[in-house]
Amino acid sequence: MSRIFITGSTDGLGLAAARTLMKEGHDVVLHARSRERAAAISEISSAALGLVIGDLASATETRSIAEQVNAIGSMDAVIHNAGIYLERSRGETPDGHAKTLAVNVLAPYLLTAWIARPDRLVYLSSGMHRSGSSTLEDIDWNKRPWNASQAYSESKLYIATLSAAIARHWPDVLSNAVDPGWVPTKMGGAGAPDDLQMGHLTQTWLAASDAEAAKVSGGYWYHRQQREAAAEVGDQGFQDALVEKLAELTGVRLFGERRYIPANTVL
Repeated sequence: MSRIFITGSTDGLGLAAARTLMKEGHDVVLHARSRERAAAISEISSAALGLVIGDLASATETRSIAEQVNAIGSMDAVIHNAGIYLERSRGETPDGHAKTLAVNVLAPYLLTAWIARPDRLVYLSSGMHRSGSSTLEDIDWNKRPWNASQAYSESKLYIATLSAAIARHWPDVLSNAVDPGWVPTKMGGAGAPDDLQMGHLTQTWLAASDAEAAKVSGGYWYHRQQREAAAEVGDQGFQDALVEKLAELTGVRLFGERRYIPANTVL
């Protein structure tokens, strides 16, 4: 039996993963963006180990989520499932970031830094990561004209790269990225062609399975099969540059000494 925290577990893949893991006998900590969203899963949350609430678009609320999880106890695995897709505009979070970047990249980065380190980490990427730009000059979309699809693709490139960087820097942690496929969730739409079940069973398998095939790190997975990710994902120079950029944007350093870095610091 494992303790597993899943972000964005009020619907879609996150809820499906939670149901599967709980059915298998694992202790699951759920996450909802708001109390209203939490009310929608009252039936399953009553059987869960815990339920934490907070909006991943806010660094302050993301910090609260981490504190709530840590108060419950150490996790064996964390599935970074939450994400947003095609935002009509850049938007602006309470911290001034593009919403897609904040929810899809900055929040999982911060949670990784702030939640007591688990044995396994799973990050949801997408096949669209291969369309992401490898330049890190304007990842927060302050200068470029907004392009929702490109912003999403880049966010999924960054999260797959972060997963690979963690696998390299933390050899005692199994860190993997998953492409769930284009599945029929609220995000993917009813006409999405991929298998919804396989879309969530890969991350539950990586998070909790005792099978030797699941006890690997640094992989990019699709339907329980390792796939080749974009070249940038495995590029150590790109990994390091991205992690430094995320430290600059958040003021939190993931590897090495965890010290505060002012947002305007030139790294």
